[in-house]
Amino acid sequence: MNIIVFGATGTVGSEIVKQALTNGHRVTAFVRNPEKFQLSGNPNLKIHKGDVLNPKDVKEALQNQEAVLCALGDGKVGKIRATGTKNIIEAMNDTGVKRLICQSTIGAGDSYENLNFMWKYLMFGFLLKKVLPDHNLQEQYIQQSYLDYTIIRPSALTNGAITNAYKVGFEKDLKKLSLKINRADVADFMLQQLASSDYVRKSVSISN
Repeated sequence: MNIIVFGATGTVGSEIVKQALTNGHRVTAFVRNPEKFQLSGNPNLKIHKGDVLNPKDVKEALQNQEAVLCALGDGKVGKIRATGTKNIIEAMNDTGVKRLICQSTIGAGDSYENLNFMWKYLMFGFLLKKVLPDHNLQEQYIQQSYLDYTIIRPSALTNGAITNAYKVGFEKDLKKLSLKINRADVADFMLQQLASSDYVRKSVSISN
């Protein structure tokens, strides 16, 4: 399948690219700074230089794609995810690409009650206070679209190999969670959605 990955230089995005290539997909990595992109040399990998905040760049990159995987991030700034995703949605509408799989975060939307005290009031309430509103707006743009979207809400990201040992689609107020998950598991779960309709036009949380 021809897929494009936005946020390809990030910790989850680069893992998506690596796993997608291993799975035989033809991958376009959309990056602002190609020199920061560590993967190269695979004949199924194309690197597209562009700025997700530039609608023209995004539309150009979406030509001949079959699915979009979005793992945009900007640390604590809270300005890229929603605006960039809005540009992606508009470009998908213009180019006829329908399948969008987007990484958000646990705590967004109706999953807020899954967070513990530390995440509600210290992390998202203080240290990362701009991140959650950015994800909420990002999700709103997606949910208001006519795309075949799936929103993935992982908990705090950790390193490690694929385990498949995590909870999926649990209750919105479930408290018995470690609130951690491997980046490799997140990327693997996102790629699984390319061949699944289980969570089309749905938001699904994943966490240990």
